[in-house]
Amino acid sequence: MNNLVIWPIIIPLLTGISLIFLQKNRVAQKSVAVMGSLISLFYALFLAYQVKTGGILVLQASAWQAPFGISLVADVLATLLVVTANVVATACLYYSFKVIDRKQEQFYYYPFLFFLLTGVSGAFLTGDIFNLFVFFEVMLMSSYALIVFGGTKPQLRESVKYIAINVLSSALFVMAVGYLYSVVGTLNMADLAVKIKEANQVGLLNTVAMLFFIVFALKAALFPLFFWLPGSYSAPPAPIAALFGGLLTKVGIYSLIRVFTMIFAYNTGYTHTFLIWVAGLTMVFGVIGAVASMDVRKILAYNIVSAVGFMIMGLGVFTTVSIAGAIYYMIHDMIIKAALFLLGGAVITVAGTANLNKMGGLIKNHPTLGWLFFTAAVALVGIPPLSGFTGKLLLIQGALGAGQYWITGISLTVSLLILFSVMKIFLYGFWGEAKTSLQVKQGSTKGLLWPTALLIAISLFLGLGTEFFYPYVETAAQQLTDPSDYINSVLKE
Repeated sequence: MNNLVIWPIIIPLLTGISLIFLQKNRVAQKSVAVMGSLISLFYALFLAYQVKTGGILVLQASAWQAPFGISLVADVLATLLVVTANVVATACLYYSFKVIDRKQEQFYYYPFLFFLLTGVSGAFLTGDIFNLFVFFEVMLMSSYALIVFGGTKPQLRESVKYIAINVLSSALFVMAVGYLYSVVGTLNMADLAVKIKEANQVGLLNTVAMLFFIVFALKAALFPLFFWLPGSYSAPPAPIAALFGGLLTKVGIYSLIRVFTMIFAYNTGYTHTFLIWVAGLTMVFGVIGAVASMDVRKILAYNIVSAVGFMIMGLGVFTTVSIAGAIYYMIHDMIIKAALFLLGGAVITVAGTANLNKMGGLIKNHPTLGWLFFTAAVALVGIPPLSGFTGKLLLIQGALGAGQYWITGISLTVSLLILFSVMKIFLYGFWGEAKTSLQVKQGSTKGLLWPTALLIAISLFLGLGTEFFYPYVETAAQQLTDPSDYINSVLKE
């Protein structure tokens, strides 16, 4: 039964390897990609069901028992995120069929997409902090290739910055891992949770904790380390930007949540108070960028930064309710942010520009696109009955319950400004008069809308089906605030 844990990593890996050998056969390449994505998605759903009904599953690689071997751990949080990552990757894959041309496909676009999914899934499932680094690198190396697909000057310029920042963060990651091992002598997350509580080196461990914070804050785009994201995530084609916006920063957030609930949770008065302040600043500076911009891609990219602040707010408050809110909001944001980037790509396709000052009147020729974008926008903000409402409600309840009134006020104010920033795209792009007679004839939305409609439908399900879905999220939050089940499952295997 425990062998089930490795297959969400193996399936996309084998699919990516297979696609390398089908480079010259476009039909076969797309067929294998579709088959691989569907198998991976359905298997992720199956694994999530097994974990929910049977408890945490642990695979000790090569039968080496923890903490000496490599552990893969499927708890409720990991499986929820693996399912969501596969949903986003599948939608982006189908969207790619319409916007990635033959020349780009020949440069191994589809293999890199599946290798990126391999890294993301591995990061969610690993129970070893060094192998978290390994899967980060698998994910990042794939993203280095994907960010330059298209070969435009902005992509090449931003790719240099993106790669430089991630190389730096990877170097810091290795240093942090080395320091941590020198203090406690283990890298297994469950074993770390036990031994750090026994270690009598609080000052040194606080320093190591802050080093890990810097590493994951760079990858998650927290204040003040978000400066690289708006340009990097607005440069590549829409499906790649959607993958990045939906998945990559969430791996950084997941790492922060995992590490600061299970490993560095012994001095929350210091570490988690710091996280709350950083969350507030991240929300504010992210939404300022979104409000100030008139470029569709930049507005969406800055809103990634604001969303990161909301998730870290839940971690900083550090109650079961706030953690549940952070998880619910993260799943919502993975879905809806990917949908918005895909819809933004469709808007740019039909308008022929990303500049809102040069748009107008698109609703006349593209009403379906317009109302899908409107629905995604209100979902992002958290208007019921869509998915963002439940996550934000839980975050606010958690913060108020913990007496954190100032961060609650900031989150509500930022939510209104987020609404203004995304509604600006809707009002400038779809209402009014077209700026030129050719504007609405620049491109077609054929084949671009149904993947985004699927994501929006899932958002609606997460909102209307809160009673069904919340028990999963609540269980995940309870396992984080009380990691004893996780620890016992890993160390007693």
